[in-house]
Amino acid sequence: MPHAIQIRQTGGPEVLHWTTVDVDEPGSGQVRLRQAAAGLNYIDVYHRTGYYSQPLPFIPGLEGAGTVEAVAQDVRGLKVGDRVAYAGPAGGYSEVRLIEADRLVRLPDAISFDQAAAMMLQGMTAQVLIRQVYPVKAGDLILVHAAAGGTGLILCQWAAALGATVIGTVSTEAKAELAHANGCKHTILYSKQDFVAEISRISGGEKLPVVFDSVGKDTFLRSLDCLRPRGLMVTFGQASGPIDPIAPVLLSQKGSLFLTRPVLLHYIARREELEASANELFSVVASGKVRINVNQRFALKDAAEAHKALEARATSGSTILTI
Repeated sequence: MPHAIQIRQTGGPEVLHWTTVDVDEPGSGQVRLRQAAAGLNYIDVYHRTGYYSQPLPFIPGLEGAGTVEAVAQDVRGLKVGDRVAYAGPAGGYSEVRLIEADRLVRLPDAISFDQAAAMMLQGMTAQVLIRQVYPVKAGDLILVHAAAGGTGLILCQWAAALGATVIGTVSTEAKAELAHANGCKHTILYSKQDFVAEISRISGGEKLPVVFDSVGKDTFLRSLDCLRPRGLMVTFGQASGPIDPIAPVLLSQKGSLFLTRPVLLHYIARREELEASANELFSVVASGKVRINVNQRFALKDAAEAHKALEARATSGSTILTI
């Protein structure tokens, strides 16, 4: 029988149980997928702790890649043996799983299973952020918090390829070097430097059109001070904790700012949206404009250790669970 990581009660990494699971034949609209790798994302921690509730018990994981093993009779466009990947439907921490066929995209030959498992959620998030939420253009000066994280490294590379100048915050000198090597022109060690003052120094006193922030509580309010009038604050994560409530008048006081909290699934809900986002991601990776940094690999059964490393901010780039 195949194995999976199951959560029976919410809590710390110790609630990630390695267990056998039954996987049925695919039902209407489904395929059975034998996975090669699954992605690790901070939202998995929110699911594990119950911050984002899931019906118990459940198999976590929103991202993976593998080979189609069986197909329901009514499925069109996929066949046994196809290489595919996905971002979205929970259940990724598993050797074999059922998944809706319309949530899968076929992988080009140029994209490996490890790359796909490491980039589908983070890469399509980056595509949504800099191609849809705020279309980054040549000449923009932008701020990316957690620039050495999985999404951060993709954002920095992609934005630089579009002609933007990227300022990134990081926690260590090693992460600063990594961000520099991946399109981030200016780095700020937020643990030692005042990022608002540093941005003002770098920009010659100018403020920014947009801030991309996955850190949350520790960076949100001060990020508003980096924005020009009518600038856009994009908060898409909360690695440091949830953001405290604010009064909307604060946005007017700081320059009629715009605030958004985009969620990838809302931008790829329709099949054509999913394909457009994934195909643009595949294109920039295949072209070499964006490199996918798989900097940590853990066996699927060791998912608890992967979660510990992620929560300790001991990871950089992308982390995958190998199967």
